[in-house]
Amino acid sequence: MPPPKVDDEAIQHDDKLRTPSSGSSPSAGEHAEKVDGQRKASVAPSAAALLRNPLAGMSEEDVIADVDDFIETRGLSEHREVFRKGALLARVNGREEGFEDVTQISEDEKNMLRHEITHRWSQPFMLYFLVVLCAGSAIVQGMDQTAVNGAQVFYFDEFNIGEERTWLRGLLNGAPYLCSALIGCWMNAPLNKLFGRRGTIFISCFISFVTGFWMAAADSWYNLLIARFALGFAVGAKSSTTPVYAAESAPKQIRGALTMMWQMWTAFGIMLGFVASVAFADVDFLGENSQWRWMLASTAIPPFFVMIQVYLCPESPRWYMEKGKFDKAFNALKRLRSHELQASRDMYYAFKLLEVEAGEREGKNLFKEFFLVRRNRRAAQSSFFVMFMQQFCGVNVIAYYSTQIFIDAGFTRDNALLVSFGTGVTNFLFAIPAIYTIDTFGRRNLLLTTFPLMALCLFYCGFSFLIPDAADGDPTMAQLANVATAIFLFMAVYSPGEGPVPFTYSAEAFPLYIRDVGMSFATATCWGFNFILSLTWPSLVAAFTPTGRSTRTSSAFCWYAAWNLFGWVYCYFYLPETKNLTLEELDTVFNVGGRELSSYYAKKLPWYMNKHILRRDVEPMPAIFQWGEPETPVKASNEAEALAVDHEKRKG
Repeated sequence: MPPPKVDDEAIQHDDKLRTPSSGSSPSAGEHAEKVDGQRKASVAPSAAALLRNPLAGMSEEDVIADVDDFIETRGLSEHREVFRKGALLARVNGREEGFEDVTQISEDEKNMLRHEITHRWSQPFMLYFLVVLCAGSAIVQGMDQTAVNGAQVFYFDEFNIGEERTWLRGLLNGAPYLCSALIGCWMNAPLNKLFGRRGTIFISCFISFVTGFWMAAADSWYNLLIARFALGFAVGAKSSTTPVYAAESAPKQIRGALTMMWQMWTAFGIMLGFVASVAFADVDFLGENSQWRWMLASTAIPPFFVMIQVYLCPESPRWYMEKGKFDKAFNALKRLRSHELQASRDMYYAFKLLEVEAGEREGKNLFKEFFLVRRNRRAAQSSFFVMFMQQFCGVNVIAYYSTQIFIDAGFTRDNALLVSFGTGVTNFLFAIPAIYTIDTFGRRNLLLTTFPLMALCLFYCGFSFLIPDAADGDPTMAQLANVATAIFLFMAVYSPGEGPVPFTYSAEAFPLYIRDVGMSFATATCWGFNFILSLTWPSLVAAFTPTGRSTRTSSAFCWYAAWNLFGWVYCYFYLPETKNLTLEELDTVFNVGGRELSSYYAKKLPWYMNKHILRRDVEPMPAIFQWGEPETPVKASNEAEALAVDHEKRKG
C-alpha cells in the first residue's frame, strides 16, 4: 500500500506542537516555510500522528481500496459492505460527529451512531457481563490482599510466632508480593501470548482458588509461607491483564471509566477481606484458634465464580487479530457492540493501529528502547515514583496490619477487627468519586493535594498513640477515638489520590510500542515495594525507640508521614501532568529533562504565593508546555500570499 497522503488537518495538528521554551514562537516566515515545506514533501505523518488516527490523510478511495485488501486477505469477504462503511467511519474517528459527512451510510445507521454518542452507557448485555467479570477479578485481587489482616492475629498464635520474630511475621504477610514482583508480573506477557486475556485471568483465578484452600489447610508456618508465595503468581498477572482486557473490549466512549473501575472494585474486594475477618472472628468449628483458616479459605469463593464466568465472555478482539484469527475477532466484537457496523469500524481501526505499532517495534530491542531513549526513560521514572509512593504513603500498613495496630492502641481483638472493617468500607466509598476526579482535577493535582493531607493524617495518628493512659494503665477513650479517626481520614484521602493515580498514570505514560514492557515494570515496582513494606513494618515498629509499644508505633507512623512530604516535593518539581494529552503531546512532555522541569516549577512557587495566598494581581506565567489552538488552513496561491496571511493572523 502506498504511504498515505498528508492533508491540511494532519499538518495543523503536527504544527500546533511547540517544544518547551520560555514562550517564544517561530517567526511568520519560518512558520509559513515549514507549512509549505510539509505540503510539498508529501511524506507520511509521524508515528505518533498515525497512532492518533492511522487513517489520517487517506482519501475515501484510498480507504476503500485498503479495506478491500484487508477483507480479501483475512477471509472476511462476506462482510465487504459493512467493512467498507466501517472503514469510512474509522477514517473520521476522533471527530465526534464526523459520521454525518459520510454519505455511504443510511439515515437509520446515522441515528444509531447518534444514539451511541448521546447514550454512551446503552450497551449490549455481553459487554456488561464482561464488566462484571473484570469487577470480579478485581474483587479477587483486593480480597487476597486483606484477608490476612485479621487472620494473622490468630495464626501467629497457633504457630508460636511471637512479637520478637518480626522478620518472619513480615515475610509471611509479604510473600505473595515478593513472588509477584520477581515472577508474577513478568509472566504476564508469555501467559497472554499463549492463552489470551481470558486464559490468563482463568489461570490466575485458579491459582487464587487453590492457594485459598492451601493456606487454610496449612499445618506449619513454612507450609503457609509456601502457599502465600504461590499466591503471588496470580497477583501480578491478574493486575496487569484485567484492565487491558476491559480496555480492548470496551468502546472508546466508556473505555476510560471501565478501566478506572479496576481500582474501585479492588477497593471493594479489600473491604470484603475485612468482612471475612469480622464474619469468622468467633467461628471455632475446626477447633480453638481456627478462625484464621475460615478467613483465608473464604478468599477461594470469588475466584471460583470468575473462573466459571470467564469462558462465557468473548476473548479480546485485539488478541484474536494478533493471532491472525480475524473471523473470531469480528464475531467477538459483534457480541460486544450493539450493531455490526460499530464492530466493523472498531475492528478495522484497531487493525490499523496494530499495523503502526508493529512498524514501530520492528527491528528494535524493546528493553534497550525502554532505558536508553530519553522519552521512555522519563516515563519510567515518573511511573516508578507514583508506584513507589502508592506503597510508601503507608496505605498497606493499614491494609495488612490495621487489626494489630488497633490492638496496640488498646482495642479488644473483636473491636479491632470491627474497626478494621470500617477502614475497608471507607476505602471503597471514597474510591467511587475517583472515577470523576481523576479526569477533572488531573493526576498531578490530585497527588499535590492528597500527599500533604495524608502526611497530616499519619502525624495525627502517630501522636494519638502518645495520649497518656488512664490511671489504671488502660488507654483512654480519647486515644482510641483519635487513632481510629486519623486512620479513617487517611483512607478517605488516599482513595481518590494515590489509590487510582499510579495505574492510570503508568498506563498512559508509555508509548504504545513499549507499553507492555512499561506496565510490567510499573506493576513489578508496585508489588516489589508492597513486599518491602509488608516485610519491614513489624521490624520498623520494634526498632523505633526501645520503650513502649505505643511510642514505637507512633514513630513508625511518623516515618511514613515524612515519606508523604517527600512525595509532595518530588511530585511538584519533577512529575509532569498526563491528563487529556495526545500521544504527540506526551512525547513532548516526557522529552523535557528533570532539571528543566524543576527549574520551571521553582520559579513558579513565588507566583503561586502571590496569586493564591497573597491574592495579588499578577501576570500569567508562560506555560512550560505550549500547544496552540488549531489554526485555520492557509489558502494561498503562492508563498508570498501565504506569508502575508500568516503575518496578519499573528498581528491579530
